[in-house]
Amino acid sequence: MGAIPAQRESVARASDVSARDGDALPHAPAHAHATFSGGPLAPGSARALLRAAFTEWAELALPGTELLTDRQADDAVVVVSELVTNAVIHAGTDVELDCRLEAHTGALVVEVLDHHPSRAPRDGDPEPSYGTPEYGRGLRLVAALAETWGITYRTGSKTVWAQLPAGGKEALDGIQAYAGDRARDHALRVAGILAPESPPSRAPVSPAPVARGGQDRDWLNRGALSFLAEASDLLAGQLDENLVAALAGQLIVPRLADWCAVWLEDEVAGRWGSPRPGEAESGTGWGEGGVSGPRLARVWHCSENRIEDLRQALEKEPPGTGPDHPGPVPFSWPGEALGPHGTLGSALAYRLTAGGRPLGTLVIGRAGLVSFPDEITGLVEDLSRRVALAIGAARQYARQATISAVLQRGLLPGAVAEIPGVRSALVYEPCDKGGPSGDFYDLFPAGDGRWCFAVGDVQGKGPEAAVVIGLARPWLRLLAREGYRVADVLDRLNQLLLDDATEAADAAARALASAGGRPMNPGDGPQTRFLSLLYGELAPFDGGVRCTLASAGHPLPLLLGSGGEVRTAARPQTLLGVVEDETYTSETFELRPGDSLLCVTDGVTERRSGSRLFDDEDGLADALAGCAGLDAELIAERIKRLVHEFGARPPEDDLALLVLQAE
Repeated sequence: MGAIPAQRESVARASDVSARDGDALPHAPAHAHATFSGGPLAPGSARALLRAAFTEWAELALPGTELLTDRQADDAVVVVSELVTNAVIHAGTDVELDCRLEAHTGALVVEVLDHHPSRAPRDGDPEPSYGTPEYGRGLRLVAALAETWGITYRTGSKTVWAQLPAGGKEALDGIQAYAGDRARDHALRVAGILAPESPPSRAPVSPAPVARGGQDRDWLNRGALSFLAEASDLLAGQLDENLVAALAGQLIVPRLADWCAVWLEDEVAGRWGSPRPGEAESGTGWGEGGVSGPRLARVWHCSENRIEDLRQALEKEPPGTGPDHPGPVPFSWPGEALGPHGTLGSALAYRLTAGGRPLGTLVIGRAGLVSFPDEITGLVEDLSRRVALAIGAARQYARQATISAVLQRGLLPGAVAEIPGVRSALVYEPCDKGGPSGDFYDLFPAGDGRWCFAVGDVQGKGPEAAVVIGLARPWLRLLAREGYRVADVLDRLNQLLLDDATEAADAAARALASAGGRPMNPGDGPQTRFLSLLYGELAPFDGGVRCTLASAGHPLPLLLGSGGEVRTAARPQTLLGVVEDETYTSETFELRPGDSLLCVTDGVTERRSGSRLFDDEDGLADALAGCAGLDAELIAERIKRLVHEFGARPPEDDLALLVLQAE
């Protein structure tokens, strides 16, 4: 598919054209409009609204409905499903749907509006495939079915529109390009099972509810593909395995089955209830006789009043597919839980496996069948692979988030020391909640009536930043408690970072040699480890606090006097980890009662609003001067608020500030 078309204004609406004086339109135009919340139920709600609108238009014999065909209506449902799904996944805002039928031409125009204009609809062409080839190709389907389509950007919103010609478009070639011959052939086989026996004359048919026959193969050629594409889009963006399980049930019930259940295996257990050594394998369930059984995460039924009874019945007996049965296997029908009308039926269990690891199982059931047709089992098997991939991705994200949270806690002090005669206030806001921050702080006792503080910023973020912080913070504490003064601590920490960088370079060279001298990829070698640091020492005395500090490539600290005057409290010096044998110096001054020392990272001084920075023209000093007379906590809170309010967008860098105030 080529470039996404765009235009500044959408085509004129027929309903917006006023009648001339004396001319009255015989009927209201065929028009439907609704707003949906940006959640997983929005696509289905939009399809239902469109089908109901087509039926109502036909009953009222509105202008243009005599030209509306089943095929054109079906195409419109598919297009709306794709556009609303795109808006939910990639914008995440409320979605507005507008559909109208042009009275004279019979063309259908659909518009889907979201409130995130900076995110263009996903095309999918430039992105590689990661095992789910349908993902991101919804716009190809739209382009194949629409006569013309485009995007309208306005202030605060974006509208994707498509115009479908009267009678529908001959789009078989476009569908093949969208999904390939194999998907087309598979969809045609499923047509007789999902399509209705006698479709209405005007209202198109959606994948729900499950039908028992029918020959509308031309529609299903598009409807089934849209179903798989919708499933891929909805599942691929989820980062919580329980939400993946919930979405799987919504996709299956009632489209393909009357009920559905998803079990998730405990990741710590690692295997599906395999037998203990020396025990015979149980044929009743993965969890029986094993180290751990699966957890019933979600149960869906087309009748909500059956869900709880069904859950209780399923919890008694987990699925019974063994490791030698990778495909779907029969599952015992829970007749008692489904009441007198559900005592007969067929159920299948699918293992959910990704990367060779069993993650759970998916069970579907449908009343009135001796066995599921092969076409249905194949379609659900395709869906189960997507569900497994989504669960695996969600678990990988959860593992990474847990590791990052534990690592972040280890890089920061468990508690900030309380200093006699000094009030302290701290603000610490990492930009990336899921990974280690590049900013760090510390405030600790050093013995002999001394307390030390540090505010630092490592070049970069993530693991590299964590390595530097993991070196710097414990060495700061060790050197301070050994009695080294401020300047000496910086001298030794500078040499430590340089020595560590040298060792890392040697290790990378050895790894390169052992790999046969292959060229190194970007990022394979050691990363430069620069550290900007503001480090100081406090010694309370009668009448104030003596402060000695030094700044190594860090934003300079500001001293706020009790009368509102502001001045810098250190001079600039070189970053740590840059220059060999650099000699650092420190400054000493006294904090008198009411004096406040403000220490920040560049997330404060370099907060951006357009081309302006927060500290341009001494902006930080002016903000601090306005805090005269406030205590430490209020100063910290006010500076933080001013930093956040400086730009319209949230801060894009880590933010840390420390206020020390003599009481």
